[in-house]
Amino acid sequence: MILKEIVTLLEADVLTSNADLDKEVPCAFASDLISDILMCTKEPTLLLTGLTNPQVIRLSDMIDLLGIVFVRGKVPPAELVQMAEERNLVLISTKLTMYRSSGILYNTGLRSCKI
Repeated sequence: MILKEIVTLLEADVLTSNADLDKEVPCAFASDLISDILMCTKEPTLLLTGLTNPQVIRLSDMIDLLGIVFVRGKVPPAELVQMAEERNLVLISTKLTMYRSSGILYNTGLRSCKI
């Protein structure tokens, strides 16, 4: 599945101006706990979260995040968007809940990441 399809499925908005929406996404992980995200992502991953603090962007320096989907209508501050753009990290925002977003992606074939 590519990011462009995910944006459509989640009725989402792309927040980063340099987003490569043709990027292939092999798996996804959903969490609001940084410790879980660090321990559970072992491959290129799309992260679904409600966290909008700088640490969630800095995670991409430690693990292979392809992009972040902010759920529940969350939108990070402009400085976080700028941090993501500097890292070529795609940021997406959807009004859907984490549960519903995860279910939609899973039911359309996006697998969970290996933990």
